[in-house]
Amino acid sequence: MAKTPPSPSEDVHRRAEELDALDAILPFDRRDQLAALLTDDDVETLKHLASEGMGENTLRALASDLGYLEAWCRLATGAPLPWPAPEALLLKFVAHHLWDPVKRAEDPAHGMPADVEAGLRAERLLRSPGPHAPGTVQRRLTSWSILTRWRGLTGAFAAPSLKSTLRLAVRASARPRQRKSKKAVTVDILAKLLQACAGDRLVDLRDHALLLTAFASGGRRRSEVAALRVEDLTDEEPVRADPSDKNSPPLPCLSIRLGRTKTTTADENEHVLLIGRPVAALKTWLAEAQIKDGPVFRRIDQWGNIDRRALTPQSVNLILKARCEQAGLDPALFSAHGLRSGYLTEAANRGIPLPEAMQQSLHKSVTQAASYYNNAERKNGRAARLIV
Repeated sequence: MAKTPPSPSEDVHRRAEELDALDAILPFDRRDQLAALLTDDDVETLKHLASEGMGENTLRALASDLGYLEAWCRLATGAPLPWPAPEALLLKFVAHHLWDPVKRAEDPAHGMPADVEAGLRAERLLRSPGPHAPGTVQRRLTSWSILTRWRGLTGAFAAPSLKSTLRLAVRASARPRQRKSKKAVTVDILAKLLQACAGDRLVDLRDHALLLTAFASGGRRRSEVAALRVEDLTDEEPVRADPSDKNSPPLPCLSIRLGRTKTTTADENEHVLLIGRPVAALKTWLAEAQIKDGPVFRRIDQWGNIDRRALTPQSVNLILKARCEQAGLDPALFSAHGLRSGYLTEAANRGIPLPEAMQQSLHKSVTQAASYYNNAERKNGRAARLIV
């Protein structure tokens, strides 16, 4: 007697259970959504990448992009994502996501079809109006290419027609690049956020230590802050407040091992230093929370109970925004990345040489780091003060 094939709902439930193996990487609130979007082969690919030691942030981005691509392809073509994707499908993806707003106003059929857009919005996969940011499209194409190679296949991602179409579409979309944080969290802003954490509750001690540590250690990324563990902290010999004055007061010093980051690998063993007040704040939090090992920054429930689990990168972002609101600042203008841009902006304002600041921030791109310095030099220079 032939077996009854599993129903679609049973398939989704089974894939959701398989994604539990990636729970530490994939956001739990999106697990069920991804299970509905991904195929069995997609889930197996992600599990394989996880077993091969793919970085958590990279794998999280790949899973998110893969879920979006599967949803878009089904809506745009009525079929699952093919492997490898034909060149025509790649060109269709670009045409649907990078389009000219002026042309769209004249011709509603230009760009993404209305039914495809409505379907993506219904699944909460598309939120912003207008064409996609060029960087988002290029990232998703890169994810698509990576997943194709990991399946042992060769795609058309290097095709001259795709490169040419991308170049022209980026120019036509005319969408300005959006900063990750509209405003930088410089020292004056940080002082207001710390004042909002002035209480003696555990959540206040945690947020106070988190903000000081993230800023003073070079403007750490939110993923690095969330991943910080007690085992990564090493006490160093105290240092002088003024290195040139042997009579200046000693300050506590802590070394933070970062391991694998967005721009490094685990075997590079990168580390940064924490000196002075941030060290005291961090140690106060660990002592009061009785944390001796494991994640440094953890979830705290509404009754003040500390979880064993670490904060998520998104939680770090939400903490900063919540403290902005308490400090009377507009949360929409700030994100966790503002701590990173704010660190370099503050270093530039204080005349710290760029290479010295990059040793602490661990920026790999001189061009990107220098952009913060260029802005500071323009504001502090004479060229814009010819008529004042």
